[in-house]
Amino acid sequence: MSISPKESPQVVVVLKGYPRLSETFIAQELLALERRGLNLSLVSLRHPTDKSTHPVHQEISAAVNYLPEYLYQEPWRVLKAWWKVRYRPGYRAARDVWLKDLRRDLTPNRVRRFGQALVLAVEMPEGATTIYAHFLHTPASVARYASMIAELGWSCSAHAKDIWTTPEWELREKLADLDWLVTCTSVNTSYLKELSADSAKVELMYHGLDLVRFPEYANRSYDRNGKNAGEPVEILSVGRAVAKKGYDDLLKALADLPREMNWRFIHIGGGPLLDDLKALADKLGIAGRMDWRGALPQRDVLAALQSADIFVLASRIADNGDRDGLPNVLMEAQSQKLPVVATNVSAIPELVIDGETGLLVPERDPAAMTAALARLCADPALREQFAENGNKRLRELFDSNGWIGKLSEKLQVPSVATGSGRKT
Repeated sequence: MSISPKESPQVVVVLKGYPRLSETFIAQELLALERRGLNLSLVSLRHPTDKSTHPVHQEISAAVNYLPEYLYQEPWRVLKAWWKVRYRPGYRAARDVWLKDLRRDLTPNRVRRFGQALVLAVEMPEGATTIYAHFLHTPASVARYASMIAELGWSCSAHAKDIWTTPEWELREKLADLDWLVTCTSVNTSYLKELSADSAKVELMYHGLDLVRFPEYANRSYDRNGKNAGEPVEILSVGRAVAKKGYDDLLKALADLPREMNWRFIHIGGGPLLDDLKALADKLGIAGRMDWRGALPQRDVLAALQSADIFVLASRIADNGDRDGLPNVLMEAQSQKLPVVATNVSAIPELVIDGETGLLVPERDPAAMTAALARLCADPALREQFAENGNKRLRELFDSNGWIGKLSEKLQVPSVATGSGRKT
């Protein structure tokens, strides 16, 4: 049951950057919480870099406070914050924890996190009852230090890179310190429960998809089979050009599709490796079949999902341990009755059942990806079968409205700091 914003506790939500085109799942959560009556105050560690936003961002009414992205840019704001909090009971505890962390992680980032926490503690909105961080790495560090200074409890939603690229010592200590944590895959849940002294703090909570925003696409056709040069099979992928997305593997797989098969590849997303991928496509002789569209707002992504024939994602575990959790783009594809081909890493098999709702192949295996894509390109009936099954399973098990009430209840319970050096 929702409550009015006036009655709701003030929840301070700490985000790494806001708004971001690549984090639609966070935006849909924030909007759903507001609609349930929660009074949110957003805090972003970075300013937005995307040139556009999704429609869902325009519907979120919560104010955003941007902390100093780099401390040297706003030194007086940081110094003023330190001056105000230096004698608070929780400051010494926060400083001691930060110094302990700094000795093990002697980086500018660690210094910046404490400076941002000082500003957050001073600029905390009136009536704040709890701090809720999205991502267990940088945002959780800022939330943790600020919670000690402000003597508030804090909680976290953990996802993918933030879990798998953070050292175990830091995960253990944060898990000991926070009130509760939710994460979006059973793989994540098992790992974090093993690291937590109190496994009950860690709970599986799929992001799911706001299916109100993604109604079934009624005009889907499954006609193209790669035989007609004038009607090539459209293969779509949406994701940032970063190592964990495996786009170099995907391009190699596309290059080995049968010569007589007519296909076209569409990529949506930005990322630091985009120029390298374009060069690789040219080297592989498939540049003429590529359509690089860059980062796009949700309405354009949706239109691309509706016109494509196959959705593909070649996710892999990067050399630094970074990996996907359960990519929302796969759910978005299934919501539009688009058959999917993906790798069997992380939590993807929790959504895509191989041979039933799509095809899964091993990571870093372009030959297996080629075979799966060729199979679906040539078999429209199989594409339709996977698409129908995938859409049905998505709507039964991954509707975000099924769990948002539980998250809302967690955030409406005011908490006070209970960690090291803090009072109950």
